[in-house]
Amino acid sequence: MLKVSNITKTFSADGGDVTAVHDISLAVPDGKFVSIIGKSGSGKSTLLSLLGALDKPTSGSIEVDGQNITKLSEHALIGYRCRKIGFVFQSYNLVPNLTAIENVMLPMEFAKTSKAKRRLRAQELLDQVGLSDGKQDRKPTRLSGGEQQRVAIARALANKPKLILADEPTGNLDSQTGKMIFDLLHNLSKSESTTVIVVTHDLSIAGRTDKAFRLQDGKLVTQ
Repeated sequence: MLKVSNITKTFSADGGDVTAVHDISLAVPDGKFVSIIGKSGSGKSTLLSLLGALDKPTSGSIEVDGQNITKLSEHALIGYRCRKIGFVFQSYNLVPNLTAIENVMLPMEFAKTSKAKRRLRAQELLDQVGLSDGKQDRKPTRLSGGEQQRVAIARALANKPKLILADEPTGNLDSQTGKMIFDLLHNLSKSESTTVIVVTHDLSIAGRTDKAFRLQDGKLVTQ
C-alpha cells in the first residue's frame, strides 16, 4: 500500500517561494494501475519525484508498506530506490553502450545479485515484455522506440519493486505502440502484483487505468 499524507513541496526562487505540490493526500493499494494527469506545470513530475524518493517533501509523509520513506537517511534511500522502486522514463534512459540484456542486468548488479541469476532474470523479463532472443543482445540504437521502452520496463522490474513510476512512458511513441506499452504495464501490474503509477497528459490513457488523480496548480482536484 502506498499512502501519501498531506505532502507539500516548496522551492525557493528569486521571486519568492514556489509551492509545486500543495497538501496532497492519496492512497493506492498494491497491484493497482493508476494515473496522475494534469497540464504542464501542475506538479505531476514533482509529485512523481517525491513518490520515488528522488526528492523529499517540505512537509507531510509518504509510506510504502508502512515504512515512512520521508524519514530515511540518504544512505537508506539509495537502498530503498534500488529494491522498492522501478522507474520508466519517456526518453527510455538506457545506457547506450550496453546491450538490452545488459541494461536489464544493471540494477541487479547494484543490488548485488549473482551474475548467473542476473542474466537468467533479465532473459525472463525481456521474454515477458516480448523482446525476442535475437534482439536481447542488441544495443539501444539498433532497437525501435517501442522496443527500447520494453527494455526500460523490463529493467524497472529487475529487482521486483513494489512500485513502478512511469513518467509519460508513451510520449515518444506512435499511438499503436503507445497502446501496446500501456497494455504491457497494465498486465504487469496484475501479474506481478506491482503498483504502477503513470504520469500522463493523455486522457485516453488515464481513462483506462484503475484510478486517475488530477492535479491542478499543485493541488489534487479529483480522485
